[in-house]
Amino acid sequence: MTDKNIQAIRGMGDVLPSQAHLWEYFEDTVRAWLQSYGYLNIRTPILEKTDLFVRSIGETTDIVEKEMYTFTDQLNGESLTLRPEGTASCVRAVVQHNLLYPGPQRLYYTGPMFRHERPQQGRYRQFHQVGVEALGYPGPDIDAEHIIMCARLWNKLGLRDIKLQINTLGSVECRARYRGRLKKYLASFGNKLDESVRKRVERNPLRVLDSKDPALQPVIAGAPRMLDDLDGASREHFEELQALLRHAGIAFEIAPRLVRGLDYYNLTVFEWVTDKLGAQGTVCAGGRFDGLVEQLSGKSAPACGYAMGIERLLALLQGSAPAAQPADVYLVHQGEAADKFALQVAEELRGCGIRVILHCGGGSFKSQMKRADSSGARFAVIIGDDEAQAQQASLKHLREAGEQIRTGVKEITDMLRKHHV
Repeated sequence: MTDKNIQAIRGMGDVLPSQAHLWEYFEDTVRAWLQSYGYLNIRTPILEKTDLFVRSIGETTDIVEKEMYTFTDQLNGESLTLRPEGTASCVRAVVQHNLLYPGPQRLYYTGPMFRHERPQQGRYRQFHQVGVEALGYPGPDIDAEHIIMCARLWNKLGLRDIKLQINTLGSVECRARYRGRLKKYLASFGNKLDESVRKRVERNPLRVLDSKDPALQPVIAGAPRMLDDLDGASREHFEELQALLRHAGIAFEIAPRLVRGLDYYNLTVFEWVTDKLGAQGTVCAGGRFDGLVEQLSGKSAPACGYAMGIERLLALLQGSAPAAQPADVYLVHQGEAADKFALQVAEELRGCGIRVILHCGGGSFKSQMKRADSSGARFAVIIGDDEAQAQQASLKHLREAGEQIRTGVKEITDMLRKHHV
């Protein structure tokens, strides 16, 4: 029997009007912040060829092995995947459209991502991210800019309890050396590690360091440090980044076992974390991925970026963001001539930048005034057939005592502007 009461898929929630103002406040703030740094918007499809994510994220990552929404296109048999993250799609678009020629690019994107995970607070099957990517910039100065601009955003949003952790994964060569040392260390625990961890040690030992399993934390804490395997160039890059952050007044902690969960990272990696969201404490993370452009069939080009989880940041913003702003005017009208004139007046007021709710659905003046009061609008503009005949309207302040004033529409507009509407 078919269930007539169809509900949203678990882990893919609705954003209701009572919540949407917080999203809009965040999105407006983020858009202005990104534009102030010269970043340009790029929009990619939510559906990509599966191979894009397998090649970029890595076959042995949790995302590729068990979290992607993948299906076969019935038309041509091609394997397609709902994007689980945004960097691969962004780089694919840059390569496909030759955006790096003639010069570097600063780009950003926003939108939904999809991962088949067990839903819990701060972790959803459809979640939303803001992602920032800078392609064509080789030095630690762009790494520093990314971290500094995050700090500015936290300040603009009034978020105080977010801390920065940084590390370096070094070059491909020193990462390979470290991988060998780490694998030897982890293998020494033998059967003390469960089967899934032992498999990970064989296939991709760095992924063990990304585990949040409490039972593994003592093992991870004793693991060798990547910092001890750095070559000269990698160490210089990391030290210069630290110097730039200190000069900018950005507090940070070096987390020597921070690796991030995606295979494409190298050199700088960082996370902004909080203890206000329980287990899901990472609100923003990123780093360098200098080999990804070439890996996706483009010419070699340096790149770095980061992404932040919108739902997690909104959870931190609850109660501190500005309240939703109601309309300025509720337009009450009754009578055949008044109904027609009210449509005209509403458009004239909106043309002057005034936010207007036009009453619809009929009803007495008394019932309409109740609607006006409950709408939150500061003013009611009232039109009956007499006002319509005279091409006038009445203005009443709904939040302060005072007389109702009848006059021309232009005069009403002038009075509303005097009240900073």
